[in-house]
Amino acid sequence: MAQLLIRNLEDDVVEALKKRAVAQGQSLEQSLRELLRDAALPEVARRLAIIDRIRAMGPESKRQSDSTRLIREDRDR
Repeated sequence: MAQLLIRNLEDDVVEALKKRAVAQGQSLEQSLRELLRDAALPEVARRLAIIDRIRAMGPESKRQSDSTRLIREDRDR
């Protein structure tokens, strides 16, 4: 695996990255590794990864129902 060295990062950027890592319960290195991996994904894969993360925040396997029937019932009243 390769290694990268990034010079001259602003102090406030480093602090924000550290806070982000702590909020995620990760080390700074692990958090940066994930950020770089996500940034390297093709656009479609990146969007799908974001969708998967958002889905993981909600109740497990709870899919939204189709609201068409409910709307139709409401209109018929």
